[in-house]
Amino acid sequence: MEHERTLGDGEDLVIEMRKISKQFSGVLANDEVDFTLKRGEIHALLGENGAGKSTLMNILYGLYSSDGGEILLNGEKKEFSSPNQAIQNRIGMIHQHFMLIPTLTVVENVALGLKDQRFYRLNLKKVEKRIMELSELYGLAINPWARVGELSVGEQQRVEILKVLYRDAQVLIMDEPTAVLTPNEVTELFIVLRDITKRGNSIIFISHKLWEVMEISDRVTVLRDGRRIETVETSLTTREKLAEMMVGREVILQYDHPPVRVGAPILQLEDVHCADDKGLEVLRSLSFSVCAGEVVGIAGVDGNGQKELAEVVHGLRHVDFGKIFFNREEITNKKPRQIIARGLAHIPEDRHSTAIVMDFSVTENLTLMNFDSPPFTTYGMRHSRVCTEYAQRMSDLYDIRGGGVTEEIRNLSGGNQQKVVIARELDRNPDLLIAAQPSRGLDIGATEFIQKQLIAERTKGKAVLLISTDLDEVLAVSDRVLIIYKGEIMKEIIPSQASFEEIGLAMAGVRD
Repeated sequence: MEHERTLGDGEDLVIEMRKISKQFSGVLANDEVDFTLKRGEIHALLGENGAGKSTLMNILYGLYSSDGGEILLNGEKKEFSSPNQAIQNRIGMIHQHFMLIPTLTVVENVALGLKDQRFYRLNLKKVEKRIMELSELYGLAINPWARVGELSVGEQQRVEILKVLYRDAQVLIMDEPTAVLTPNEVTELFIVLRDITKRGNSIIFISHKLWEVMEISDRVTVLRDGRRIETVETSLTTREKLAEMMVGREVILQYDHPPVRVGAPILQLEDVHCADDKGLEVLRSLSFSVCAGEVVGIAGVDGNGQKELAEVVHGLRHVDFGKIFFNREEITNKKPRQIIARGLAHIPEDRHSTAIVMDFSVTENLTLMNFDSPPFTTYGMRHSRVCTEYAQRMSDLYDIRGGGVTEEIRNLSGGNQQKVVIARELDRNPDLLIAAQPSRGLDIGATEFIQKQLIAERTKGKAVLLISTDLDEVLAVSDRVLIIYKGEIMKEIIPSQASFEEIGLAMAGVRD
């Protein structure tokens, strides 16, 4: 990939982190990690969850102190004991979850914490003027007097960037900056980031999304298990090579979809309306179907009714208007147990609160749905040996690792916890599988395994409803994709036939 700009000399380093180590409760989060940042570059820090990316950057930003190693800023050794010290040294960090106050305006949010802004002499006009200058300089169009709570997610991110630039940051650390953006907002962000580096600033871009790293970065450093695996020029590598570095083995990034004859509708929603926990309508006139032998993906920015959609199908949330049919039988507002008995399986989006019991063992979680029924229990007597043997078969079949079937599930990794949920749900041979955010928080290896399971269910003739905010996942797994915005279906697409631009527009609420 070629950028319009050229980087400075190879020795023109802004940041040098040498042999940085950090330990938490005996676990090495960073193990003698080296990292460098050149002036005017975008350097991606890539790795799976738990690889040590955020820990390394939190050390640079002064949120953590390192146990070993040193940091050089423009060739001078530095130690930052607080974010305030990092900011004073022109290092800024934009967190994945925005640090903004929704009830305040853009100007007021930017002014918060400024040394020359005291309650008795606030000069918001001065702040406004500088915001407008920065907005024009970097293409960050924003209304300085708009309330942050009324801005789109993409506009809120611009405010975060303006906060950092206002403080004259030379280095910007961006932690998973695209997690809540539409594809079009991601494109706009990348334009802004390139403009920022053209003016001599440098950006550290923390991510686990391979296509983003290939698109935006000049160099990539890959971390795995707290160690630096390699630093490479982006133009000299591929997504496949980066994935292999992240996981330590070859990873499949594109899946085969064996031909399947699509059968009758298993799930049908007709003009469904429902409210959220605050009583506000969150699903509006929702109508679609999922047939046997297909994966239907629901794509959209988080918070547009995805959670409520899964809940109304499962009977966990009341439908205010409209009808839901399962195998042509109406199940609207039926009890969850009745719907499960008809052949529903559900992988919830929050496995810790709604899918597993953290204090239970792997065996207890695998038998959670029918622990009181044969063969696990007869005449009120639980058969421990039968339960253990069943759990062992499931562990072998679904490659569940982490201490054995008697181990408390809290001691397993997130990927293995999710495998327990999938094993339990799929072993019931459901007609319909709802998979809500099935790979959220998981590493590439676990994600690959889970996505293959979804496609396998579809190939066996089952209906799969995939609800995910990870657009890459939806496009890789689904046969059809429905794009949801504020509880309404904006567009239906076939993954191979749609552009990112039209998907992004639909995710932002623009109809054809």
